[in-house]
Amino acid sequence: MPPRLTVGRKGKVKKQNQDCNRASQDNYDKMCKWAADYIAAKIRAHKEDRPFVLGLPTGSSPIGVYRELVRMNQAGELSFKNVVTFNMDEYVGLPHEHDQSYWYFMHDNLFDHLVDMRPENINILNGMAEDPEAECARYEEKITSYGGIDLFMGGIGVDGHLAFNEPYTSLSSRTGLRNLTTDTIIVNSRFFGNDPAKVPTQALSVGIGTVTDAKEVLVLISGHNKARALAATVEGGVSQKWTCSALQLHNAAIIACDEAACGELTVDTYKYFLDIEKAERL
Repeated sequence: MPPRLTVGRKGKVKKQNQDCNRASQDNYDKMCKWAADYIAAKIRAHKEDRPFVLGLPTGSSPIGVYRELVRMNQAGELSFKNVVTFNMDEYVGLPHEHDQSYWYFMHDNLFDHLVDMRPENINILNGMAEDPEAECARYEEKITSYGGIDLFMGGIGVDGHLAFNEPYTSLSSRTGLRNLTTDTIIVNSRFFGNDPAKVPTQALSVGIGTVTDAKEVLVLISGHNKARALAATVEGGVSQKWTCSALQLHNAAIIACDEAACGELTVDTYKYFLDIEKAERL
């Protein structure tokens, strides 16, 4: 079963599928609103006998989603009191208080603004752990203790990496230590004063297998610079070169994207997804 492809478009949107993306601000907003609504609906529909387990990313792609989730939470439309979160990754060597650590990012963009998020339900890999391998094993065990991830939201890099699973990472990989490629370091240097030398060269990251074990995976892809990666995800073969292509093997994967990101798709593929996903169009 191929991933569902939900494309953000201008114009009227249905009540359930409003606002999200990046190349066109209008489309980015529609993509993010749609993704936030989808996540909120899953949380609300979840039975109270166990927490809803939500996997979360960092980076620029999910910021609009987090903004909308915060709005809903503060307006009393969505509760996080029964939500447990697991973040995808964390830089090695950055303490929590560093403004580029992912711990800092998540609290600054989401957790500190939620009125009923329980701190004990927030799980982020410790990039300062003395034993990184033990930290990663503990993380996997804790995910398992909750019965797995219900919904894992993610974004992809221009080279198609999912979390910090760079090209040629095993598609069955679990949470572990990752060496960052030069391309990733250069791209992320925009957050470090455009100085690649300041970007950590390693990170702790959930594995591709960790992500695809989730009951659902929702990936955000926006902008012309991600067009090649989207095409590889949807149209290419399953390959370690494009770790995002592992989504083809998942039975409940959703890709929310804007039209700019669809620039490398063939016309037939684009029309196919627009036809079968009419009800989900943004």
